[in-house]
Amino acid sequence: MKNKYVMVLAGILSISLVSCATTPKPDMKMLKQEAVSIVKKFGGTLKPQLGKALKSGGPVHAIEVCSKKAPEIADKLSAETGWSVKRVSLKARNSKTAIPDEWERKILKQFDERQASGEPAERIAYAEIVDGRYRFMKAQGVEAVCLNCHAANIKTEVEAALKQHYPDDNARGYSLGQIRGAFSLSKDL
Repeated sequence: MKNKYVMVLAGILSISLVSCATTPKPDMKMLKQEAVSIVKKFGGTLKPQLGKALKSGGPVHAIEVCSKKAPEIADKLSAETGWSVKRVSLKARNSKTAIPDEWERKILKQFDERQASGEPAERIAYAEIVDGRYRFMKAQGVEAVCLNCHAANIKTEVEAALKQHYPDDNARGYSLGQIRGAFSLSKDL
């Protein structure tokens, strides 16, 4: 009887070892390429729409477009790719969608430190596996056009539009090149 238990335990142990040995390790390079591609698609979809809105109706119209289109783009990319796609910031403009979780907050602070050490925003990204999920963040730097709505001093009509579309707005006081947030993506492994 004792030998039966030893044999059963040995069998379970060998099955466990085989299953551990055959579980493929995530391809971090491929996951990063996929995440970067999604970030580019997000920006490549939103930027032209904002540019068109700025030309046709100025910053006030761009705020209206951004308030509707950015969340739609994130939702569409999430549905199409199987990734969770969003934008987050330590100074969030949209209190419903842009508040970082604890991990994102930690990475955003690291991004600020990296930038303070001389690394440009466009090069700053980070990825790791957290609780069975691949998590990726890419810094979003302030471009000249962003200053219409994200600078310390903005026009009165822009202020009114921001209050209308983003009553809890904190995304102000930025300067050119500064990190104002990040694209945050995650995928279950």
